[in-house]
Amino acid sequence: MSDLRDLAMQAAQIAQDAGRHALADQVTPRSLLVVDPNQHNYDEGLEVEQRVQHYMGTRLCEIAPFNGLWDERAENCHPGDRFWCPGGIDGIINYSRSMAEWTVTISLFEFNEHLSAQPIIGVVHAPALNLTYVAARQSGAIRIRKTPLGEKREKTVPSTTPHIDGSVVSFGMSHKSEESKRALDVVADIAGRPADIKRMGPASLDLCKVADGTYDAYFEPHLHTWDVPAVSAGAIVIWESQGRIRNWGGDPIHWRSNNDVVATNGIINEELRPILLRH
Repeated sequence: MSDLRDLAMQAAQIAQDAGRHALADQVTPRSLLVVDPNQHNYDEGLEVEQRVQHYMGTRLCEIAPFNGLWDERAENCHPGDRFWCPGGIDGIINYSRSMAEWTVTISLFEFNEHLSAQPIIGVVHAPALNLTYVAARQSGAIRIRKTPLGEKREKTVPSTTPHIDGSVVSFGMSHKSEESKRALDVVADIAGRPADIKRMGPASLDLCKVADGTYDAYFEPHLHTWDVPAVSAGAIVIWESQGRIRNWGGDPIHWRSNNDVVATNGIINEELRPILLRH
């Protein structure tokens, strides 16, 4: 387990190095397309994402090649196979609008004896916030903050809020109108019960904020297969913090298909689930 924890910290350093380059490109973009949302399709992403993803993938395979990268895995895998899953930029709209809430992510998947792949390492790094979350299987999760006095490491612990009433809930939604409606319908359904309902994103950071108690719950429908790097990295942070993440119906997350995701402090999930299932 210590080896896995050490590997997670090495992956965190790679994410921080990549994030530094992405942040520099956000502040001083190489192309004005980055800061002109009318000139690009969010479905296509940005060129900086490809550079970040390639950089992290190369560095990760240098320190521990395992079986390669998640996106390049063979159709038939075997128990014990491990694949790195570096993400691009999670929160591309925030990034292109010069907001601070975006991340670069890394996860490591392992296939178990049932040939079910699960993340066993997760790194979520928010460069503009000087914030990094790191988790490894059976080793817990930590939040690393850079302060004027140096680096501060804290164990992540979810909230103990017992009910939706008075809670702080975050939600995410697609930029596609036909997919965003379900999220907004849930918000309308619970309006007036939580003390606050936040919409900031991205998914990976929202998951980590459930893990550290900032939010009591987070939900988002229509997370696609291209969201797997972000969601898998955040999921292991949730698990290792003793929070809960599932599909809206209560099933585990499917890493090869789309998901309606809900994460909670592990207490209010049963109260939130029937509301989600109405939509």
